[in-house]
Amino acid sequence: MDHIQSLTFPSPSDAVRSLAPEGPLAIARPHRVAAAGQWFRENFPGEIFYAVKANPSPWVLDALWGAGVRGFDVASEAEVRLVSERFGPEAKLAFMHPVKSRRAIGRAYLDHGVRTFVLDTEEELQKILVETNGAKDLTLMVRLTVSNDGASLPLAAKFGASAQDAPDLLRKARGATEEMMGVSFHVGSQCMRPLAYKTAMLDANRAIIKAGVVVDIVDVGGGFPAIYPGMEPPEMGAYMREIRETFEQMFIAQNAVLWAEPGRALVAEAGSIVTRVDLRKGDALYLNDGAYGNLFDAAHVKWPFPVKHIRVGGSRAKLAPFKFFGPTCDSIDAAQGPFMLPADIREGDHIEIGMLGAYGVAMSTGFNGFGDTTTVECADAPWQSMFVAATKTDENEDTGVVRLSDRRRKPKQK
Repeated sequence: MDHIQSLTFPSPSDAVRSLAPEGPLAIARPHRVAAAGQWFRENFPGEIFYAVKANPSPWVLDALWGAGVRGFDVASEAEVRLVSERFGPEAKLAFMHPVKSRRAIGRAYLDHGVRTFVLDTEEELQKILVETNGAKDLTLMVRLTVSNDGASLPLAAKFGASAQDAPDLLRKARGATEEMMGVSFHVGSQCMRPLAYKTAMLDANRAIIKAGVVVDIVDVGGGFPAIYPGMEPPEMGAYMREIRETFEQMFIAQNAVLWAEPGRALVAEAGSIVTRVDLRKGDALYLNDGAYGNLFDAAHVKWPFPVKHIRVGGSRAKLAPFKFFGPTCDSIDAAQGPFMLPADIREGDHIEIGMLGAYGVAMSTGFNGFGDTTTVECADAPWQSMFVAATKTDENEDTGVVRLSDRRRKPKQK
């Protein structure tokens, strides 16, 4: 369970000194969410739908709302209800899970005013039509399979209509609505190649031409990256340029619009987890958080998350490689790292694990009686940022200045 404290600290180390927490601390940085949301609004040439699954915490939703984000990619009835009840009819919800229960479709449409639904099969299209009583005011999005070659975490195996099936499905979706119809795809999580968006958009364009239909929306999905150690993507503007230039080449309606569903890129920098060392056994550190808590990706996706050592007085020891074990009895509750920390790290020390604003607290469970996490707000900046020019000031502190355009780019009208 996530316990939210209405407390703000200058840094995570200040929070540890003040609270002496028994369980892990989730560090919230709403100012970083707001900066990322504002950057996307100013630089993406279309409409943004935040992928709620990345982090559904109220402080994240409120920060994005405050930054002017009004679109939300929801993937379940619970996410529909969460956003609808928090923001009301002004929120624009797009139900972007390609396989939905009939009840979820009906309640989303009838109870929460959802009009945008994604599909990747004719069977899902029929479910949507039946559960909305044959509504003609639907915006139907056909999800296509595209290459995930540029992604650090491919997502192509589960969803998407194939190049062979897509044209017929596009024609059926076009005939099923009197409102807008579009195409969507996902280039994979943590996409490291801006060119991947161009390739996917051109693949979608071929399907559109073969189908011979008018398309009103091109949804480039998510996949926009964050910076992790050893995983430094090109600057975010390069992604925007590829998308903008390729959009101009597509065979679509003159007033067609672009959509995007950023998740990780909006929130990864804004959160971290502070965990305590409960035992050291050689190069293994036994922590009070792990794979069944907030560290699923560190354990199973095996990405190199950044770490900082927290101890009163600090440490002057050289860095050494460590692996982590979580608090449960399960042997797979482990993250091999290596995580570089002071060689004299010991029981009672704390470790801040960064870049966990995305898929950190969102994936926590209560397995084995563990999982209680306290969330506090901190005013410091992240290690590195796609949206901040950071200046190193000392071993444990970064400050930054937000790089934001003075101009708001609007969707292209062709």
